[in-house]
Amino acid sequence: MTETIVTDVAIVGGGPAGIAAALALRGRGVQRVTILERETDVGGVPRHCGHPPFGLREFGRVLTGPAYAHRLAEAARRAGVEVRTGLSVTALRPGARLDAMCAAGPVEIVAGRVILATGARESSRAARLISGDRPVGVITTGTLQHEVHIEKMLPFRRPVIVGTELVSLSAVATCRKAGIRPVAVIEAADRPTARRPLDLFPRLLGIPMHYRATIAEIRGRGRVEAVAIRLADGSMRELSCDGVLLTGWFTPEAGLVRPSHLALDDGSGGPAIDQFGRCSDPAYFAAGNLLRPIETAGWSYREGARIGAMVADDLAGTLPPCVTTTTIVRGANVKLVVPQRLSASGHTGSLDSLQIRVEAATTGPLVARDGSQVLWRRNGRLLPERRILIPLSALQGPRAAGGTIIIEAAGSGSG
Repeated sequence: MTETIVTDVAIVGGGPAGIAAALALRGRGVQRVTILERETDVGGVPRHCGHPPFGLREFGRVLTGPAYAHRLAEAARRAGVEVRTGLSVTALRPGARLDAMCAAGPVEIVAGRVILATGARESSRAARLISGDRPVGVITTGTLQHEVHIEKMLPFRRPVIVGTELVSLSAVATCRKAGIRPVAVIEAADRPTARRPLDLFPRLLGIPMHYRATIAEIRGRGRVEAVAIRLADGSMRELSCDGVLLTGWFTPEAGLVRPSHLALDDGSGGPAIDQFGRCSDPAYFAAGNLLRPIETAGWSYREGARIGAMVADDLAGTLPPCVTTTTIVRGANVKLVVPQRLSASGHTGSLDSLQIRVEAATTGPLVARDGSQVLWRRNGRLLPERRILIPLSALQGPRAAGGTIIIEAAGSGSG
């Protein structure tokens, strides 16, 4: 028999963004707020990160990931949020209707509004097109942290780490705490992705760094025994190791959005939204790393709180209609833009900024233009996977319906 859950707002995903949205809704007086979480506990990715720093802005102190996740869960409980764990949403239907499954059987969720906050995931070996043998010991950071902090297991002792994003440093910290000694860190680009001085962390621990290097082949019978890496000059080098740790290359966890009626943005890989977080079906909103890969837990929390407040406004009838007046288009060297459209506004509670990522490192102007009219411009160095913000206030002048703003970063060189 199908269980039916009736709620004012259903939130799919119990990470920082989802919980913050729930707290904002309850703080605004929304009575029935339900978090739907497929795992056994809420808290999201921080549950698996057994190191600081989390929670300084939210709770006024530096916490480890599990402590931060616990505080989020307790805050939701105290606020009267209904939390359903072990429940997997399987389909998004028009008009805020959801299909789901739990251990007891099928579940139908009937909501006034839905907030999607399913987060992001790291790309797998298959997505990275890494060739070679298929031994045990090739995992992502998320799997490493789950095995070390939740399962209390060591998946390897001498891995090669691939990537230099912020999460790569989290992987190094996890290895260090668990007594795992990485053999090397390799990066395809000629510079680290993480900001300085954070990129110095592996060096301080004595881990060799190889830039402009890629894995050509994984070797091993049963378990990883070595990797062949291709260096900048085209030469090959073999590194003996017992594991490969794939870090970063995040993609939004958009498996529910992709087959649904909601519009998917091909730049971000997440749902297309307006400045209020509204999807193409105005009964659906989205927040957190589902919107773009990837931001910190703190950023996702603050974004979730903002989206939750806007959903409360929508339920109260004070949010402007979902009528697109301006479409945001990615121009030269722009990887993604969020939000992708602007609705008619006069409402002061929208997102503050257009979020940008560039494809390649460059030095020169980042420009927002409406035809030949330059609305906003900034010169400087732009690097991939770095947060770039354009204030929405610079883009929201009077404009005819159907207008287009192009964002382009047509600088020169490698930055």
